[in-house]
This record gives sequence, C-alpha cells and structure tokens, in this order.
Amino acid sequence: MVKNYRKILPYVKPYWVRALIAVLITIPIGSMDAVIAWSLKPYMDVVMLEQRATTTQAALIPVLIIVFSSLQSLLNYTATYLNTWVGQKIAQGVKIDLFDKLMHYNAAFFDKMNSGDVLFRFNNDVDMACSGLLSNLKLFTTRVFSSISLIAVLFYNSWQLAIVAVIVLAGALYPLTTVKRKIKSVMDKTIFSGAAVMTHYNETFNGNRIVTSYNLYDYQNQRFQETLRSVFKLGMKMIQRTGMMSPLMHFIVSLGIAAVIWLGSYLIVTKQISPGNFVSFITALIMLYNPIKSIGNNFNSVQMALMAMERVFGLLETVPIIHNKPDAKKLEKVKKTIEYKDVCFEYNPNKPILKNINLKITCGQTIAFVGNSGGGKTTLVNLLPRFYDLKSGQVLIDGQDIRDLELNSLRDKIAIVFQDNFLFAGTIKENILLGRTDISDEKLNNAIKCACLEEFINSLDNGLDTQIGERGVLLSGGQKQRIAIARAFIKDAPIVILDEATSALDNKSEAVVQQAIDNLMKDRTVFIIAHRLSTVRNADKIVVVNYGEIVETGTHEELLANDNSVYGALYKTQIK
Repeated sequence: MVKNYRKILPYVKPYWVRALIAVLITIPIGSMDAVIAWSLKPYMDVVMLEQRATTTQAALIPVLIIVFSSLQSLLNYTATYLNTWVGQKIAQGVKIDLFDKLMHYNAAFFDKMNSGDVLFRFNNDVDMACSGLLSNLKLFTTRVFSSISLIAVLFYNSWQLAIVAVIVLAGALYPLTTVKRKIKSVMDKTIFSGAAVMTHYNETFNGNRIVTSYNLYDYQNQRFQETLRSVFKLGMKMIQRTGMMSPLMHFIVSLGIAAVIWLGSYLIVTKQISPGNFVSFITALIMLYNPIKSIGNNFNSVQMALMAMERVFGLLETVPIIHNKPDAKKLEKVKKTIEYKDVCFEYNPNKPILKNINLKITCGQTIAFVGNSGGGKTTLVNLLPRFYDLKSGQVLIDGQDIRDLELNSLRDKIAIVFQDNFLFAGTIKENILLGRTDISDEKLNNAIKCACLEEFINSLDNGLDTQIGERGVLLSGGQKQRIAIARAFIKDAPIVILDEATSALDNKSEAVVQQAIDNLMKDRTVFIIAHRLSTVRNADKIVVVNYGEIVETGTHEELLANDNSVYGALYKTQIK
C-alpha cells in the first residue's frame, strides 16, 4: 500500500497544498466527535443529576453541540470538495500518461487486446484508483483522529471500560486482514467480465450496420446476456466471500457494548464512576463502534482501489517492446537502398510467417508484392516502419539497421495508405492535416488537387469544413481513400506504402483513386501490396510471396515470359 502511494506522489505534487489542506481538515473533523461525547459528562452530572446549573448553563452545552456539529459539517464539505478536486486532477495526469503509453504500444499489443480491455484498464481503473485514493485517505485520517480522540474520552471516563472497548475493537477489525486474499482472484475475473460488457457496446456501435443487415438482434442480445450472467455470478461470489464480514463485525461490536454496559453498571453501583462518566463513555463508544460495524464494505472498496492502482502503475511501468535504443540515430534522408537481409518473423512462437527473406530495393523504385492471401505480403512491409520487430535478420536503410534508428525519424520518412483507412471524427480538413499547423493553403490545395478531391470538396456546402462523422461514416470508400492519399501528400515522405489501396473499390472509384495514387508515386520509393495484378503492371519489380517465402521476382514482362511462372499463372487466372 505504501509503495503504491509513493508512486502516485509525483501526480499529487502539483496540487500538494490543496491535498495537504484536505488532509489537515480531517483532524478537527475527527476530533470534534470526542468533544460532543466529552460534553455529556458535565451535562449529565451537573444539569441532570445534581441539578445545580442555571437555565443559561443548562442551554449552553446543547448550543455548543449544535455549533460544533455545524462547524464539523462545514469542514466535511470543504474536505470532500478539495479531495474531489485533487482526485480529478490526479486522475487527469495519470490518464494523460497512460494515453501516451497506449499510443506507443506496438501493433502486437492491439492485436491481442479488445476495446473493452483498453477502456477498462486505461480509463476505469484510473477513476477507481484515484477517486478511491483521496476519499479513502480522507476516511482513514478522519477515522484515525476520531478514534484517537474518542479513545482518549473513553480512558478519561474509565480506564477499566476503555481496556475492554479497545480489545473488542481489535477483535472486530481482525477480519479485515483477510479481505485482499479473498477478493483478488474474483476481482481479476470481474475486470475481465466488465471489459467484455464494454466490448459489446463498442461492437454494437461500430458494427451497427452488420447487426441490422444480418438481423443479429437476438444473437447479439444472447451474447450480451451471457456476459451479464457472468458478471452477476462474480458479483455474488464476491458477496459470498466478503458479505459475512460486516455482520460478523456487528456481532463482535454488540458483544463489546453488552460487556461495557454490564461492567459499567457494576462500576456505577460501586461508585467508581459517575453516571455522567458512563453516559459520556457509552456515547464515545457508540461513535467509535458505529463506523466499525459497516467498515467491512468500505474496506472492500479500499482494497479494490488499491488493486486498481497496482494495475495502473503496472501499465505505466511497462516498457513498450518496440522503443528507441539509448544511442538511436536520427534518419535524415533515404538516399540509396532499402534491404531485407535474412529476415524471419512470427506472430506466435514456432509459427513462422516470413522465412529468410532477402530483397534489395533501390530508392526511387516501385516494388509490388503479390501472392497468396496470408502469405506474408503485408507483414513484410509492416516491418519497415517497425509496427513489429523481426525475429531474426535485418531491415536496412542505406546500410543502417532500422532498429538503430530513432523511431519518429524513421516513421516520418514513410507514408502509408491502407485498404481501410481510419478517419477521425471531425472535418475533412482536420483529417488531411492531422494536427499540422505549418501547412500553407497552397500546399493543402495542391494535395487536394493531386488526390483528385477537388471536384468532390467543391460540391460540398461547407467544403473542407464538412463534418464526416465518426470513422468517416458519411463518406464513400473512394472518398476515404482519396483523403488518405491527400494525407500522404501533406506528409511528403520519400517512402510510400500502398496496402491494397484500391481492392475494396468499384471500377469507377478505383479509376479516380488510381489516378491519385499515380500522382503520389512520382519521385518516391513505393511499396505496393495488391491482389488485382492489373494495378502492378508498371512496377519496376514484382515480388511474388507465397507462404512466407519469395518465390520469384522480376518485371511484369519478365515473369510472364517464364512459362512456369507463379505470377503468370495468377495473372492468367485473373484475366480469365
């Protein structure tokens, strides 16, 4: 617990004054409980029993109780407000760092995670940890000072009764030591199920057209109900493991109160304490014990917050698999060659995807990769911007291993147009510029023209400021592709990767997009992945990749001239 609180200190530091005030306020909040209990002794002895007080004196203690209670309420509100403010600020800081960490994870991480897991681990866990951190700290410090002051009142009134009360208190708190062990395994499964619920919502949102077109309402509903049943079972298992804690503590506390009343009656009869002492003692005892009876449920929340904090800092301390070396060099230019040298790669152990790939490309060439589906074409080009790192071998740019290069400078030299390009919610202009503020109107207009977007944008009422919806849902496939190509023009990178950039388009859209691609390819090193062989005829080199190996290379004409050519067989099949 202490270790986790130390880790969060850097996030508390900017707001330490408010955090400290929030903690210090809990001292009088807790201590005022004792004032109320202590004041009952003189009230009982002087006013009620001896009846020696005047009317003014008799009214004084109730007035003081009201004043102290009002002040306690005001301080409580102030502490809650400050704790919430500081907690939200801390959560913001942690979420910013986690979001930055999330963006730098390699592609393999996203291959294995679903959206629900990411939302739960990178967002919900932070809220649970940070909101729980200060609220639990406030509860803890308030209870500590309240308990210390109330125990002082107990000993002030009767040391004999106080010893009994403290022994019972220790016995009531003992079950809390087993909470973490009991709930940890269930909590881990609960998180998984909670993430699955979020995934259902995300899938329904993003796949709403598939759900509608295939009438998947009953199917999706059934899957959702199965997940909710799992969440319900885990929730009940949590109650089974911890639900008896509060009743058990309640029972132990009741035994303590009964013992104190029995012993207190004896001490009053033997005149060792006064009735005022006893009333003050019982009031302090009840104020001390009452929170204890229900603290079991609160302590569950504390443990969950601590486990969430462990998971959060586990993520923050994780070093992405693909990262810069300490002495990484900046890639200034791509001048001569790009080379794959004895490259082997696998997503899962002992299941090779690429096997001893050797390929050398001269800068300025257009290289096309063709072959069977799943043969490793996309994987081959994904190694160049280091979406993944190879198992063995090297990928070299001008003789430098890309693992020795600074990641940002490497990726700055590569523009990619995917088959399904992701568009952000916002305007067309925002999706082309992607945050760039240094682009002149002339360069932007040129990118639009070269991407064959000019006519389309001019037909829109709001032009470049047209909202395109989440993931560009308001645009056609061809329009999305041309926006992606305009992005590539803005990036102006010397290396361009075209991953099935026209395969999902109809003939008319393909013709327009192909013209935009032809414009993009000028004076650049281009990698094309294509199933439609008609789009790669003019490539400087065609590389046929089957089952993770390069089986042949050559120009379109050279490969067709070979009667036994794999490419020739593919080409003739498509022509037919």
